[in-house]
Amino acid sequence: MQFIDEASIRVEAGKGGKGCLSFRREKFVPRGGPDGGDGGDGGDVILVADAGLNTLVDFRFQPLYRAGHGEAGGGRNRTGAHGAPCRVRVPVGTSVIDDETGELIGDLVLPGAELLVARGGRRGLGNTRFKSSTNRAPRRTTPGYPGETRLLRLQLKLLADVGLLGLPNAGKSMLISKVSAARPKVADYPFTTLVPSLGVVRVGEEASFVMADIPGLISGAAEGAGLGVQFLRHLARTRVLLHLVEPRPLDGSDPVANARLIEQELASYSPALARRPIWTVISKIDLLEADELDALRSRFAEAFPDRPVRAVSALTGAGLDGLVGELMNAIAEFRRALREDPDFAEAQAALEAEISGDVLAGSQARRRMLQAQASEPTAPTDADDPSEDDGVEVVYVRD
Repeated sequence: MQFIDEASIRVEAGKGGKGCLSFRREKFVPRGGPDGGDGGDGGDVILVADAGLNTLVDFRFQPLYRAGHGEAGGGRNRTGAHGAPCRVRVPVGTSVIDDETGELIGDLVLPGAELLVARGGRRGLGNTRFKSSTNRAPRRTTPGYPGETRLLRLQLKLLADVGLLGLPNAGKSMLISKVSAARPKVADYPFTTLVPSLGVVRVGEEASFVMADIPGLISGAAEGAGLGVQFLRHLARTRVLLHLVEPRPLDGSDPVANARLIEQELASYSPALARRPIWTVISKIDLLEADELDALRSRFAEAFPDRPVRAVSALTGAGLDGLVGELMNAIAEFRRALREDPDFAEAQAALEAEISGDVLAGSQARRRMLQAQASEPTAPTDADDPSEDDGVEVVYVRD
């Protein structure tokens, strides 16, 4: 299945039914009266978080969702039927944004959670409603009111406890494939990972956490270079970031300098996300001698003194069990503090709100950049003949 983590849809709530103009006409009742009933309310459009979905691909083919209209009222004070609501299933972890105003409407982070995104129109009133002591035969009714119409942008943020961060070819996909059942593509060239992947890491019968892998970042990612920046939002709800660093980069660059570069890109994208706990993990240690590894550990400990520095080899399995155990302990402690410490929970909620704001701002900036690229005229090449213009301009936009 194609992984799509962003989609735009249009939702239209139902219109309210109109009120009825009617008077009683019964045998042996010499003086009738108004008996027009009210119309029915228009149906709402509701988004529902479904744990069985993991992509927004369906919305690329079905971008319009309409709720039912309310029926008109009838005589004998009969109220019209309410419009059927439209319930739209979305993956757990979906953020809903008003595409016209940029307002964040809500996040669906729990299975079964519901979010009302378009309210149905109010029903019209029948003439019975306007009867009074001075107006015994009102001929006034009201029509049904239109429902809300909205353009929405859906953004999927994967729900994971641990997120993997690093340059392309740092060993992230190999790591997640060794500690979980996830099977991302693994190869000996950069940019192997093109879409995010999730894996459940089971430490015991009742102890597990979720790990997320995203495409590698490169220099200038915060300004749109490479693939990783468009998937960085999938790290927004993680509790711990594992920054994997390749000890012997193919281009001969310095591992410590590479680590600083990636974290600068992370901070440029979201300063709040960069405040999450980050663990430095030296990968592919099977390529190093013991003294080389010790020297590299010392350099990272000096460069990042306030964080753990671990070393693993996904190929041989060295250090994986210890890393997974430490992560499980950290995640368990985080969950306990979230349940038992109100101040900690409040601080985390504030941090997540700040991260969401950064992610939203980054998404809007990227959309503006793509729109600007799409509107730029394409420069003619040497092979183009201006005299043979077919009147068709083709603009390729990277989505």
